[in-house]
Amino acid sequence: MLLLPPQTTVAELAEAGFSPGLMSPGLGTVPSEQTYLDIGQGNRVFDSLYDEELPERGRDSAAWWRGVVKRAESAPADITPGLLAATLREEGLVPPRFESRRAIPDRLLGGLVIAFARPTGKSDDLLPIGIAGRGFDGNLTSDSTRMDGYVLSTDVAPTILDFYGLNVPTEMSGQPIRAEGSVDAAAIESLGARMEVISSRRGPVVGLNVVLWLAALLLVVLLSGGRLARPAVRVAGLAIVYLPLVLLVGAALEPGEGVERLLVLFGSPLLAVATLLPLPGYRALAVASAATVLAYALDVIAGSPLTSLSLLGPNPGLGVRFYGIGNELEALLAVLVVAGTGAALAGFMPRTSRRACGLVFLTTGLSAAIVFAAGRFGADVGAAIAGRGGRPLLLAVVAAPVAVLALLALIDLVSGANAHLTRSVLDAGGLGDLADVAQRRLQLSAHSFARPVLLAFLPVVFVAAALAYLRRDRLQSWLTGVPAMRAGLLGALTATVIGTLANDSGALLLEIGAAYLLVFTGFAWAGSSGNLAESRVSDEKLQFRAPRV
Repeated sequence: MLLLPPQTTVAELAEAGFSPGLMSPGLGTVPSEQTYLDIGQGNRVFDSLYDEELPERGRDSAAWWRGVVKRAESAPADITPGLLAATLREEGLVPPRFESRRAIPDRLLGGLVIAFARPTGKSDDLLPIGIAGRGFDGNLTSDSTRMDGYVLSTDVAPTILDFYGLNVPTEMSGQPIRAEGSVDAAAIESLGARMEVISSRRGPVVGLNVVLWLAALLLVVLLSGGRLARPAVRVAGLAIVYLPLVLLVGAALEPGEGVERLLVLFGSPLLAVATLLPLPGYRALAVASAATVLAYALDVIAGSPLTSLSLLGPNPGLGVRFYGIGNELEALLAVLVVAGTGAALAGFMPRTSRRACGLVFLTTGLSAAIVFAAGRFGADVGAAIAGRGGRPLLLAVVAAPVAVLALLALIDLVSGANAHLTRSVLDAGGLGDLADVAQRRLQLSAHSFARPVLLAFLPVVFVAAALAYLRRDRLQSWLTGVPAMRAGLLGALTATVIGTLANDSGALLLEIGAAYLLVFTGFAWAGSSGNLAESRVSDEKLQFRAPRV
């Protein structure tokens, strides 16, 4: 193992004959000592899940190591510092030695050489890594990331054990690194450049543009004296629905920050207007929701090459999730799938029976769950399906999540996808390991409510929820004559609540889900006068035809 200077580049590793890649140094920004510990133990958790900070390394190395081991015992996971070295010693092998050199010593040629830039511990910048040895003749990847040119620090230990033909301990969460395709240092550097800007661009590209749209909406309402309030709400609402789709285009183009801001600022409203012109009412909302969901579904099926690099994607640079959808998309797609189905039924099939509507909700929800959660495609598991009907349909709705989880596990095992669900739950060593998984997720969910950015918006969500409850009769009146849309909103609300309680980023799911629920509610208000008029006309027709029947 060679420790190289921090300024080492991927291109330099490729020129030296290594299979190149980038390595995540940790979950977020971690001290350099934590990166080395994660490499040696083949597993890692967020620093916030430890009971105490990593002890400073002084002259007494033995005391420092005892502190490290004690700290690891407090983590809700199987964290065993030095597990790689211990495993090699048990097999009569000498643990790998770190060499701080730029060139490969002759005595190492012919074996396995793993070289990576020395972590600084000052940022979460990705570390260039290269591997030389039998079978390494392309870009690096692993089943942990499934991204061409990107691996984790926890993948190093399983790679060494796999090289010696040894079984990887269950305490290690990493996966062996391999090389695929041909060496393409430029593509890896481009990937790293994009991942490094995802977090910093979310505010100016997503947050600021949404604020500008809302400011424009308020200005239009004030200048028109309220006359243009309803069409303005429709345009703003559809722009927010189209926002994830436009961000997917940005991931494909990988433009500079200024260009991506303009792309989102004008692209989403233009799509909204182009949809509203030919499609009135809920039809426009249904088409916008379907276009956004289908775009991400197709990309996830293809391996999520664009979703991973979208500003609303899983943010692989943070070191948590690398394919499929992230928590942000999980929250908004849950609303778009369920409430969007309600909009489609209300706009295109308003006379569909209640039972048929329930079957449409069920089928759509199951299809979306399989696409976004199946191990071969996605990286997360979550499905919430809501509807209204008789007892058989109610039982089917209650049993659906359990059936979906069983189906996903079966798909994962048959396809060999080796998804996170299988590794963390199905392969758990016992009830204790399952309890650790649950505890870890609950702790992360609790920490998410303390994040300053999310904490600032929680009062807004609670106020909106209180107003919705107090004015529920008025909300009900907006949905008169469109029971499918009402069912869609109730289903989306259920999905948001369940996601908040079950996910390790509960606050994030709550706020994003609430925001998109507000968009659909605003759309219902914008079309409420037309719904009431249509309902009255329908009632008059029924009264007129009743004597004839």
